[in-house]
Amino acid sequence: MAKLQVSLLTGRTLAQGKGKEFGKISDEYWKSVSICEIDPEDMKILGIKENAVVKVTTNFGYVAVKAKKSRRGPHQNVIFIPYGPWASVLANSKTHGTGMPSLKGEKAEIEYAPNEKVLSLQELLKLHFKKE
Repeated sequence: MAKLQVSLLTGRTLAQGKGKEFGKISDEYWKSVSICEIDPEDMKILGIKENAVVKVTTNFGYVAVKAKKSRRGPHQNVIFIPYGPWASVLANSKTHGTGMPSLKGEKAEIEYAPNEKVLSLQELLKLHFKKE
């Protein structure tokens, strides 16, 4: 299966803001931030269609999210995940004195992951943010 080296961008979206109105543990919020916007040409290379599950991996973690065709672009080899718990798993936790992790331009790899499950918020937190 194809894998692509990409640059990961994160940020706020209108859908995310609307989803937050229902609460961060709501299905609306979960569905608004557990997605990855991908350039249509990159989707062809990966052999995927909208709503396929993709695995995004950085040096800091990995997540399975739903693929969405980006309406912006073209921007091959650049993906976008709305800011939230799924994006946070992929970010460097070091804030370099700013108090905020770097959320733009992180090197990542994306691949089709038909055997992966997009985790619920509770499942994601249990897996990646364990208490020690």
